Amino acid sequence: MRALVLDQSLHMEMRYPNPTVPQDEALVRVRRAGICATDLQMIQGYMAFSGILGHEFVGVVEQATGREDLLGARVVGEINASCQHCSTCRAGRPTHCPNRTILGIHGRNGAFADYLCLPIRNLHVVPAAISDRQAIFIEPLAAACQILDQISVTPKQQVVVIGDGKLGLLCAQVLKTRTGQVAILGRHPEHLAILSAMGIATALRKEDLPGQADIVIEATGHPEGLMLAMQVVRPQGTIVLKSTYHGTAAINMTPCVVNELCLIGSRCGPFHKAIEMLQHQQVQVDPLYQAEYPLDRALDAIDCAGIPGSLKVVLNMET
Repeated sequence: MRALVLDQSLHMEMRYPNPTVPQDEALVRVRRAGICATDLQMIQGYMAFSGILGHEFVGVVEQATGREDLLGARVVGEINASCQHCSTCRAGRPTHCPNRTILGIHGRNGAFADYLCLPIRNLHVVPAAISDRQAIFIEPLAAACQILDQISVTPKQQVVVIGDGKLGLLCAQVLKTRTGQVAILGRHPEHLAILSAMGIATALRKEDLPGQADIVIEATGHPEGLMLAMQVVRPQGTIVLKSTYHGTAAINMTPCVVNELCLIGSRCGPFHKAIEMLQHQQVQVDPLYQAEYPLDRALDAIDCAGIPGSLKVVLNMET
C-alpha cells in the first residue's frame, strides 16, 4: 500500500506492507485523512514517533472477524487502543490505559495510508447525512466536546477561547451550545469572520474581550498561550488546556496560586456526541475545509498544512 512514513525523515512509500489484522481488530480502507497540528508537532519530534502518521480519518471496513455486519460500513475511529485488562481500563479510564497504543501517535501505524487497523470497539459508523468531508472533523470535534464532559458550563458564564486555529474554532462552536457568552481571541481575521457570522464574539486583542472570563480554553498550540490565559481568566476561574507542542515552556505559575485558578488538561473526547452535533447541524465544519490533496502528494499537503493560518488540509486516498 501507499503510506506517508516518519522515521529518519518524512517520506512517501509506494509499496509499504499491508497491515496484519490482529484478533478483535478491523481492517479499514481509508478514504480521507485530515492533517492536524499534532501531526506537524510529531514531525518536529513530539512523542518520538516512528511509523505512519495520521489519526483523523474516515474509511470503509473491509475485514472485521465476528462483526461481519460492519463490512462495507463507513466509519471513523477513536484513536486510543487500550488493553482492556489493566486496573486503569477496569476503572473505566481506557483512554489513559498505560499499555495503550495511539493511532499515528504512539506504537500504532496511522491513517496517512491506504489501510489501517483499529480495535472493532473503537469504530463508529458514520450516518449517511454526514459527508466524508465533514466526517474528517469528528475526531477533533470530539476533543472539543470533551470540555463539556469535564466542566460545567452555564448560560450566564463568560467563556473565552484563545486560539483561532481549527480546534479553537470547533471549541467555540461547541461551547456556544451551552452559553451565548462565548468570545474567541485570535490572530487571523479571516478565521474570526467564520465565527462572527455564527454570532460568536471575536477579538484580535485581549483588550477587546468582554472583561475577565469565568472559563478560558487555551487552544493556541504555543507555550505562550497559558500565560495569556492566566491574564484573561478571572480569579478562581478555570483554564482548560487543549494545546500540545514539542518541547518545554518556562511559565511563572505564581498567578495560578495567588488567583486560585483551576487548570484542567483536556484531550480526546466522546465520538457519539460529535457525530450527533454534526448530524443535527449544531456546528459548522465546512468553512474550516481548506484544501485536499491525493495521497501521492502527501508531502505537498504537509507543507500546505504547515503554513501559518492554514485550516483543514486533507489527504484523499481515492484520487
